[in-house]
Amino acid sequence: MLRQYFPILDWGRNYNSGALTNDLIAAVVVTLMLIPQSLAYAMLAGLPPQVGLYASILPLMVYTVFGTSRTLSVGPVAVVSLMTAVAVGDIAAQGSFDYYLAATCLAFLSGLILVIMGLFRLGFLANFLSHPVIAGFITATGILIAAGQLKHILGIEGSGQNLVEIVLAIIPQLGKINLLTLLIGVSVIGFQVLIRWRLKGLLLRLGLGLRVADIVVKTTPILAIAITTFVSWRYALDAAGVRIVGSIVAGLPPISMPSFNLDLWRTLAGPALLISIIGFVESVSIAQTLAAKRRQRIVPDQEFIALGTANIASSLSGGFPVTGGFARSVVNFDAGVETPAAGAFTAIGIAAVTIYLTPYLFFLPQATLAATIIVAVLSLIDPGAIRRTWIYSKSDFAAMLAAIVFTLAAGVEIGILSGVALSILIHLYRTSRPHWAIVGQVPGTEHFRSNSRHKVVTSPFVLSLRVDESLYFPNVRFLEDMVHNLVAENPAIKHVILMCPGVNSIDASGLESLEAINTRLKAADVKLHFSEIKGPVMDRLQRSHFLEELSGNVFLSQYEAFAALAPDAALKALGR
Repeated sequence: MLRQYFPILDWGRNYNSGALTNDLIAAVVVTLMLIPQSLAYAMLAGLPPQVGLYASILPLMVYTVFGTSRTLSVGPVAVVSLMTAVAVGDIAAQGSFDYYLAATCLAFLSGLILVIMGLFRLGFLANFLSHPVIAGFITATGILIAAGQLKHILGIEGSGQNLVEIVLAIIPQLGKINLLTLLIGVSVIGFQVLIRWRLKGLLLRLGLGLRVADIVVKTTPILAIAITTFVSWRYALDAAGVRIVGSIVAGLPPISMPSFNLDLWRTLAGPALLISIIGFVESVSIAQTLAAKRRQRIVPDQEFIALGTANIASSLSGGFPVTGGFARSVVNFDAGVETPAAGAFTAIGIAAVTIYLTPYLFFLPQATLAATIIVAVLSLIDPGAIRRTWIYSKSDFAAMLAAIVFTLAAGVEIGILSGVALSILIHLYRTSRPHWAIVGQVPGTEHFRSNSRHKVVTSPFVLSLRVDESLYFPNVRFLEDMVHNLVAENPAIKHVILMCPGVNSIDASGLESLEAINTRLKAADVKLHFSEIKGPVMDRLQRSHFLEELSGNVFLSQYEAFAALAPDAALKALGR
């Protein structure tokens, strides 16, 4: 029981010097990557830079205790940081104490929701976020994040919660662009993009291994921070209008309780739920992908608890909402991490930076952090996924497009809610009009297939109808009308067989509909039969009076039913 809720008791029993060495190496690499990301994502969330470092210390240590993924790296991420800025921006002004207080409270609420969902095994709620909706939302969020950082690249004012507001805020300020700031931003973007595209190939040609080359490429943002900070200090660029980070509070985060203002909790409850679900889906997707590569497994319900306690820890240590990050988790994986202990070692590294190195970041240009964010979110924008979804499923594409359009036009919360709503409506529409087929016997076999796709043997007196959907309240009227119309079109029919291999459940409305079909067919001197009913469905039917009132029989297989009701046609199909 203890190992179930404290996975550290499981992997910790076999921890050895080899795992320690690999974890320490991975921790050093991830620390180098996490420093610029933590600073940048705090700025994205509208918080002081040190808050990003705070959110990368205690949450990592807590996940080490509760997490089931050996490779997941927890901390601030782009999407959740933007959602934090949107949620808290409706409550207080950026830079104010109330803004900071609301951000820490949001982390606490998100953590509390995740823990409750884990304890009550409510992970199924995340299933309402279809992959196309998530892909569309993340793509649109990547565009929003990049657009929102343009003001820092250009050195101008401007804000907004959607793409329209951001563009309208930037256009009037174009005449006030600071050329030095623009030069820094464009240079850092160009440097990081060039590094990503060219350096890896160069390192491979020089003989470095693929793993080492990939790690070097993904940790180069720290070099951009060092160079631009030095140049900014050496030439006093702040005097020329280049905005710098300024004073960063040194030292470990203070442990404090979040606000328990009920009005604040009510205001943040909705955004906290959205952040919890989005963060969980993103985190678990990453963890499962990486775990599969090593034939490991994660426990989703325990991941709820791990991410929840990590967010509570972030709140208690002055941080904002966190979740598993894709880029640094992949770097963690490539660096050879063995256990979640690497997260604790990374936290120690970040803590050391917070104590000793923050004074040296005073002259760090904000444009450098903005450029780091823009390059980082480029990977979130996936036009290929949009094209693939359009080709495969127009309805899924509609849900994806809704998430993209509403996110860009109305903001992140409306975007994700509209995508979820459309996904549910599409699902209800599909299941309200289930796929069905008139089936017949394939010559020379005992198999039955659709008469519209195969040359099959049928009988004019027997209607064999396959229903490929569970029968429940949205589709029962459709089934009634379909059976009635098919029988009305062919007066010779004496038997109707409902073939049910695709029926996984029948609710009370479905049962009443079957009773109505049976009564109507009996009045027309037509018998209703069933074949291939699944065991759990049959168990429920046996608890009702329906089988006693059924005019026909229940057959184990469709061939058995067809052979009993149309023996001549069945023998003809077998060539006898």
